[in-house]
Amino acid sequence: MAELSGTVAVITGAGSGIGRSTALLLARLGAKVHSSDLDAAQAEAVAGEIAASGGAPEPRQLDVTDADAVEALAASVFDADGAVDVLHNNAGIGHMGYVEETKLEDWRRVIEVNLMGTIHGVHAFVPRMLRQGRAAHIVNTASMAGLVASAELVPYTTSKFGVVGLSEALNAELEPKGIRVTALCPGLIDTNIVRDATYRGELARDAQRVQDFYRRRGASPEDVAEAVVRALRRKPIIQVVPYSHVMPVWIVKRVSTRAAQTVARMAPRLARR
Repeated sequence: MAELSGTVAVITGAGSGIGRSTALLLARLGAKVHSSDLDAAQAEAVAGEIAASGGAPEPRQLDVTDADAVEALAASVFDADGAVDVLHNNAGIGHMGYVEETKLEDWRRVIEVNLMGTIHGVHAFVPRMLRQGRAAHIVNTASMAGLVASAELVPYTTSKFGVVGLSEALNAELEPKGIRVTALCPGLIDTNIVRDATYRGELARDAQRVQDFYRRRGASPEDVAEAVVRALRRKPIIQVVPYSHVMPVWIVKRVSTRAAQTVARMAPRLARR
C-alpha cells in the first residue's frame, strides 16, 4: 500500500480493539496517525507502539460526544498538517438488554457515542477536507448489526443502522467532490467493546457467557484493520468483515425480511448459551 505513505490519518477510539489495530497498521504503511481515545493513557500507549516502530504519532484524549472537542481536534490537525487523507470515525460502545429493562440514559449514551460521535467527526472534518485540494476517504465503523437487526441489542442496532444510512447518504453527496465514504460493518470481533458494554436486567446474568462466546468465535481486530486498508484501496460503500460472519445473514435480509426476523431473534440466544 505505497499510496498510504505520507498520508495523514485521524482515528477515534484508537486506544484499543479495532481502532488500535488500524492505527498500528496505517502507521506501518507510512501514514502519520493522529490517534485519539477517551482514555488518554490508552491513546498514549498506542502512540508509544507506533513510535517504537519508527512512526511519528500524535496521541490525543478525546470524548467524541463533545462536539467542541472534536472541532478542536480537527482545527489542530489541519493547523499541523493542512489535510486529512483518512478519517476513521471508530469510537463506539456496546449495550445489551431487553428494551423494557433499558434505561432512557442508556439510549442517550449509545446514540451519543455511536451515532452522534460519528456525526461530530463528519461535521468537524468534512468542510475542511472539501477545502484541502486533494481526495480523501472517510471510514465509519458501523456493525453487522447496522445491516441486520438484532433483538436484545435495540439501542445498539438503532445507532449502527444510523451510521450505515449516514455513510451511504454521505457518499452519495461527497463522492462527486472527491471524498469517498465507507461503512465498516464487522461481525463478531474479539475486542473490549463486549467486556465494557452495558448489560441490563435479566441479560446481565449472561454477560460472562457473551464475552466468552466472542473470545471463542470472534475474529481479531487485526482482521478488521486489514479490511479498513482494503476499503481504502477498493472504496466500497459497505465493507464487511469477516465475510463468513456477515454475508450469510445480510443475504438472508436482502432475500426475506421475515426470515431475517427469525435470525434477529435467534442470534443473541446463541451467544448466551
